[in-house]
Amino acid sequence: MIAVLGGHGKTGRAVCSAVADRRVEARPLGRADWRGLAEAVAGCEAAYVIAPNLHPDEPGYVAEALAALTAAGVPRVVYHSVASPYAPQLPHHLGKAVAEDLVRRSGLAWTVLQPGAYLQNLDLSGPVSVPYDVHAVFGFADLHDVAEVAALVLLEDGHVGATYELASRTATVAELAAEAGVPAGRTDEPVRTGDERQDEWLAAMFAYYDRHGLLVGTRTMAALLGRDAQPASGSASSAT
Repeated sequence: MIAVLGGHGKTGRAVCSAVADRRVEARPLGRADWRGLAEAVAGCEAAYVIAPNLHPDEPGYVAEALAALTAAGVPRVVYHSVASPYAPQLPHHLGKAVAEDLVRRSGLAWTVLQPGAYLQNLDLSGPVSVPYDVHAVFGFADLHDVAEVAALVLLEDGHVGATYELASRTATVAELAAEAGVPAGRTDEPVRTGDERQDEWLAAMFAYYDRHGLLVGTRTMAALLGRDAQPASGSASSAT
C-alpha cells in the first residue's frame, strides 16, 4: 500500500495510476484526511508527498506530513519538489528547498523528485499565449513520465537518499507551438487569482522565466525510465 498525499490533484492522480499499473494499491489522501493523517497512512509501506500548488507554508505542510508518517511507522517517503528549488527570486521554490531539508533530516528513508514545468500546463490545441518570453528555454517534464518515475522510486530498491531532477525534453514554448501547428505569443495581461500573495509569486515566477527560462537536463529521466535522452534542443518529440 502506497499513500499519496495530495492524491486527488493532477499529479497525485497520475502517481496513483502509475502505482496501480505496477499492481500495487495506492491510497489517495487529501485535505479532508489531514486531521487524522497518521491513522490514514497506517499500514502503508511508503508515501508520496505533494503539497498544494503555491502553498503559503510548504515547509509547515511537509513537517506535518512527516510527523504523521513517523507516528504511523511508515518507513519511506518520496517528496515532490521542483527543479531548481533554491532560486532566491522564486518564493515558492524556496519553500520547497526548506521542505527538502526537512525530508532529508526526517529519519525516514527518503527520495526527492525535482520535475521541471509540465508539458501538460500548455494548451497546444489553439493559439498559445504566455506571460513570459516564448523563446525562453525550459526543461519540460511530461506528467506521465514523472508519475512513472515516482512509482519506480517508491517500489524499487536503490533510490533511498537520491535527489532526481527530471525533464522529458528541452524546448521553448515557441518550438512546442510550432510543432503543434499553432501560433505562440506573449501576453502582457497580469495573472489574477484573487489571492495577492499568489499573484506576487506568479509575477516573480514569470519574470524569472522571462529572463532565464527554467532549464533542466533530460538524462536523469531517460536513465531512470530506460529511454534515450532527448537532445538539448526543441526539435525532438515529447517523451511519453
